[in-house]
Amino acid sequence: MDINQYMEQLGRQARKASRAMARADSAQRNRALTLIADAIERDADILRAANQQDMDAAAANGLAPAMLDRLALSDKAIATMVEGLRQIVALPDPIGEISGLKFRPTGIQVGQMRVPLGVIGIIYESRPNVTVDAAGLCIKSGNATILRGGSEAIHCNRALAKLVKEGLAGAGLPEEGVQVVETTDRAAVGALITMPHYVDVIVPRGGKGLIARLMEEATVPMIKHLDGICHVYIDSKADMKKALDIAFNAKCHRYGTCNTMETLLVARAIAPAVLPQLATLYASKQVELRADAEAKAILAAAGYPHLADATEEDWSTEYLAAILSVKVVADMDEAMEHINTYSSKHTESIITEDHSAAMRFLREVDSASVMVNASTRFADGFEYGLGAEIGISNDKLHARGPVGLEGLTSLKYVVFGHGEVRN
Repeated sequence: MDINQYMEQLGRQARKASRAMARADSAQRNRALTLIADAIERDADILRAANQQDMDAAAANGLAPAMLDRLALSDKAIATMVEGLRQIVALPDPIGEISGLKFRPTGIQVGQMRVPLGVIGIIYESRPNVTVDAAGLCIKSGNATILRGGSEAIHCNRALAKLVKEGLAGAGLPEEGVQVVETTDRAAVGALITMPHYVDVIVPRGGKGLIARLMEEATVPMIKHLDGICHVYIDSKADMKKALDIAFNAKCHRYGTCNTMETLLVARAIAPAVLPQLATLYASKQVELRADAEAKAILAAAGYPHLADATEEDWSTEYLAAILSVKVVADMDEAMEHINTYSSKHTESIITEDHSAAMRFLREVDSASVMVNASTRFADGFEYGLGAEIGISNDKLHARGPVGLEGLTSLKYVVFGHGEVRN
């Protein structure tokens, strides 16, 4: 296979299909999504078998536990994919919506119409559910898409692609509206990110290495986040139960996700009370704590003498593993200074009963998602009610945070006249 010729073909087909996808009405696009959801439920056993092929091969190749966790397609994951598609169907259709109409002194009316981006290339690793989430959001938003999943999920992605094409065809939409790259050759990625004549935007979902490569090589604009260094700050006026529940969940619910807490910050006034209890909870999950000198002293006095020292590198590391950096800070100001210095601008949370402190934290922390008394694990398109997400963006231009339907659209100006001419 000539990779460049193959990718050029996918690009041409996607560009042609994008026009039909943009023309389709809401009922037609929703019909496609419903048919895909029905097909996934019908063929759940086939999908599980394909996923097992991928899991066996990945385990044999020594894939890291966090990546194996992402790769697994459980019954719950299948049900979530189906529910996500049905949620997308229920969402208002943004395409064609006109906003901000106003009359100008000349008599013309000026407003903005929401329109699809066109062709979206999505590059991702491991998670086969991304194939369905991405396809669903692109279909609903009237875009065509080229999906390049990781080689470790190739069997499952091919099985899912077949069901997506079935749904598109059943709704009278072009099957090329969603195309899964069939080759695992890495050269396909290089071709996809350098086809601005066919592809309007790239959305990468993967590790830091992948994103760094794309930032260096891509000639197509990207919606991206580099990594997820997320923080939870336990304020001096935190409710103890909330603090324990949230700080435990934010780290231990899942280790291999970008919205998992990687650094815990604790106010000095509450640290002697909360840190030993949290250390006990983390020990039950074999979480390694890397603590600053003050946190280490508090925990040693409470009977936890064998802790690793946190280094400067730890504060800027996304572990994606059962490792947590811990730091005692004087107050919220020091916590926010630390966050704004080391955060990847993904998600941060404050645990406090002080409303004024909470509002300051929301205003002053410069991240895509900022939370009060909630686990960072909620930073997710599904949890935010977007139906699903195409990815998380910690960029500031175009889209920020979980990218749902509106993030896959743009605005163009529309003008209504009554025969006016400019003098």
